[in-house]
Amino acid sequence: MKKIQIIAIKRKQRCPAYLDERSFSKIIMNKLKVRTFLILFTVLFLICFSGIDYASAQTPKRTAVRAARMLDIKSGNFINNAVILIEGDRITSVGEKLEIPKNTEIIDLGSATILPGLIDAHTHLLQNYDSKIGGDDPNMILTVTQLGTTKRALLGAAMGREMLEAGFTTVRDLGNSGVNGDVALRDAIRSGWVVGPRMVVSTRALSATGGQFSEMTAETQKLIEHEYVVINNADEARRAVRQAFYDGADCIKVIVNTGARVLSLEEMKVIVEEAHRVNKKVAAHAIGDAATRIAAEAGVDSIEHAYTIPDDVLRMMAEKNIYLVPTDYTAEFSLALYSFSADTPAEEIKRRTEAVNRITKAGQERIARAVKFGVRIAAGSDEYYQVKGKTRGQASMNIFRAYLASGMTPLEIIRSATINNADLLAGERALFGSIEKGKFADLIAVPGNPIKDITELENVNFVMKGGTIIKREVNREKAK
Repeated sequence: MKKIQIIAIKRKQRCPAYLDERSFSKIIMNKLKVRTFLILFTVLFLICFSGIDYASAQTPKRTAVRAARMLDIKSGNFINNAVILIEGDRITSVGEKLEIPKNTEIIDLGSATILPGLIDAHTHLLQNYDSKIGGDDPNMILTVTQLGTTKRALLGAAMGREMLEAGFTTVRDLGNSGVNGDVALRDAIRSGWVVGPRMVVSTRALSATGGQFSEMTAETQKLIEHEYVVINNADEARRAVRQAFYDGADCIKVIVNTGARVLSLEEMKVIVEEAHRVNKKVAAHAIGDAATRIAAEAGVDSIEHAYTIPDDVLRMMAEKNIYLVPTDYTAEFSLALYSFSADTPAEEIKRRTEAVNRITKAGQERIARAVKFGVRIAAGSDEYYQVKGKTRGQASMNIFRAYLASGMTPLEIIRSATINNADLLAGERALFGSIEKGKFADLIAVPGNPIKDITELENVNFVMKGGTIIKREVNREKAK
């Protein structure tokens, strides 16, 4: 039989330099069989004697949350003696006095009211401005130049935790997060590196020249690209949308106008067309008659702020099912942000107070008009300033008082922060915003009845996100 030369590649393998091909194959196969047997034996030994229940380890954790009542957000009715059954991060069943299976952890919230986790459709988690420094411009310059994207992502982790603990289990973060800092934070939360709300992010906002910065010297205008993607024609608009999605955006944020700098209808239509082509949503910052009309005619999914907006645009929004995201606050809250000192002249305090009251009243009237014309409201805080004595989440809750003062009912307000926002953010694909079978187990609880008193939402004492308890300040004892 023909001999073949075998070159020993591994030093540990000791074999003759020449041997029969068939004999060598048998030796190798025998060694593989022995090694395979030893591996299988070791695995079986560990399973049998290590004390680990591998079947249980692979079975999703079962949890039952029960309370005196649960708000069915769609019907507007309460389910008394509510029981919510959960496996892993999803809800499996909801009802009154449901039978709880064996080996289920029971979380008894006593007399509390359970609601879906709240959703904020307009956040800026990677900003935390200080009103003592001044307004947006000086704060934005300091944030961009001194923090940078990395530190801002860490800031966002802290702000996100504060939002979650207040009861906001999902947010739509709309830009002003450096270059893709929001994407990094969203992915870190998804990976379990940090604790925070579910995030829908936009990356840098698209805008006309200058973004939202005021006048800047030629030498400093390079800073603009750290916060905004400037577009000057339809081709650039299309390219910017595609780049945003490549960078990880879930939606698109557009600054339609900043003062006299206004995007054209053609540019806006291209942005909406390109986003909708891949089933993504567009949020448009727009204030005033011209900008809101351009946004509505282009067919965006939501118009942010719209502090001034004509009736015909509101009617167009209702016809096209475009959401209004009113980022309004009460006059008392807004005035508290001003840093009045003992030396501030009484006339100056009076002037600012009257201005804030006038703006607040106008905002309330435009929300009332929007509701009258059938425009759907999506709750959004746009909170990005430090508020003394309050966390980011607690400060964001003030929008609900502002909505109430505008004539919205407590149920309408709660829906604006749950099912309306779920539809705006994800449409039929939404797995949050309501307490139903198959949805994420994103739950909050409050002591009283938020349908009677919307400020009960400021007293969230239990938060669960995806079946995991984030906060619990009520009935801590558990049963099996």
